[in-house]
Amino acid sequence: MRKTVLLVTSLALSVAAAPALPANADSTLHRYAKDTWRSMAAMVEPATGMPADKVTGDLRTRAKVTSPTNIGTYLWSTLVARDLRLISGRDATDRVGRVLRALERMERDTPTGQYYNWYDPATLQLVHTFPDSGDPVRLFASSVDNGWLATALMMVRNAVPAHARAADRLVTSMDFTSYYDPAARPDAGTGLLRGGFWPERPPDGCFVESDYAGTGTTVYSTCHHYGAPAETRIGQYVGIALGQLPRESYFGPYRTFPDNACDFGWQEQKPVGSWKQYLGVNVWEGTYEYRGMRYVPNWGGSMFEALMPDLVVPEAKWAPRSWGRNHPVFVRAQIEHGLKEARYGYWGFSPSNDPHGGYRVYGVDQLGMDEPGYTSDREETRTDPGYEGCRPAQPAPETFGDGIVTPHASFLALPYAKAAALDNLARLRRDFDAYGPGGFYDAIAVRSGVVSKWYLALDQGMAMAALGNLLTGGNLHRYFAGSGVEATLRPVMQLEEWDVR
Repeated sequence: MRKTVLLVTSLALSVAAAPALPANADSTLHRYAKDTWRSMAAMVEPATGMPADKVTGDLRTRAKVTSPTNIGTYLWSTLVARDLRLISGRDATDRVGRVLRALERMERDTPTGQYYNWYDPATLQLVHTFPDSGDPVRLFASSVDNGWLATALMMVRNAVPAHARAADRLVTSMDFTSYYDPAARPDAGTGLLRGGFWPERPPDGCFVESDYAGTGTTVYSTCHHYGAPAETRIGQYVGIALGQLPRESYFGPYRTFPDNACDFGWQEQKPVGSWKQYLGVNVWEGTYEYRGMRYVPNWGGSMFEALMPDLVVPEAKWAPRSWGRNHPVFVRAQIEHGLKEARYGYWGFSPSNDPHGGYRVYGVDQLGMDEPGYTSDREETRTDPGYEGCRPAQPAPETFGDGIVTPHASFLALPYAKAAALDNLARLRRDFDAYGPGGFYDAIAVRSGVVSKWYLALDQGMAMAALGNLLTGGNLHRYFAGSGVEATLRPVMQLEEWDVR
């Protein structure tokens, strides 16, 4: 594992002093950021300084669990709050310091340095039973959850000089080779990340016993790999940036599955594309079609799968001919579905709380690779364009049900459709009881009018990151890019070209 060189640049020092906002900063976006930060701050457990997973809409009752992702989103939200002058520089430094000290105390896997999925934010102890349901919790380390925490630590080391060394020490102790299977794509000549691993042998389910990285430590890895370009790519970005994963692995995940007779005939639709090679890796550069648009899908068709990594990694800038082309098309397609195909009158579909209870995945079915896909309504109204020669097309649905719109999807879309996103948010606020003391509530069922009056650290953290980047001209992107990350990651990402339009 290469030790990442710690570079505290003059940029980081000047930004840490909380520069004045640009004169043309959008007042509506700033007000959204101010209110959203109030919900993030309300999630913090006073005893430890750690965020909870969520808080009720009145900001009074916090969940009794937290995760590495929650911690990561709180850290970068703190940086945004400082840079937007919602809190002082001293307050931000104190908040970040408390989190880093807590992370140093929390139990994690040895020697991978990976954090487990669930902790008690009040005690920092591992959660073995979910407080609400009483269901048992098996210790599990996730490549995605640890990826999000690592990105926040990578930002802190460039954004908060007082804690740069501590953040660097934590992030470089996290070994992402523990998830990497170099033989996962023998057809392409590279590997993939697994979903994660259990440190103890699971009593049931599918797992692979392995000696990760040849260290003599046995872990029990998930059978599945992350083979689609979803939000799960964040673990890959981090591993490459830290010098732990080969650069070639960037090209391991399928853009679409190849058009190979009916071998992949189960995917959402028949792709159009061709084979190309980057750094010796064979890549099928396929695209799907939706209502006249061509795009590279993600797994389920949701907004956060498409755009959450773009909050941290400046994908449109570093990969202008691939992600830079795809992101605006994907946003346009989500808008098209909400306003014209399903005719909800609103748009923005992504995993969120279900206003009728629980947490569910939502998206636009046709924008995902998985043929069942994520639907945009509770009734699970699906579309199936078929796969020529393998699976017949099904009639298009005549109507859609109670569409579930989540505001964080509009915030993710801001860089690519600012006017449309602001209009969508304004109409949600006007037409529903969708806004509370901590900003927009998590989700709205737009036909029944039922609102999920919760604030989630994940979803509010996405909103804070999107607002912060827009109002500061990309501060979070710059924080992540420092310490040699851009020099390592950008040359790989900029190679690829997608036929997206």
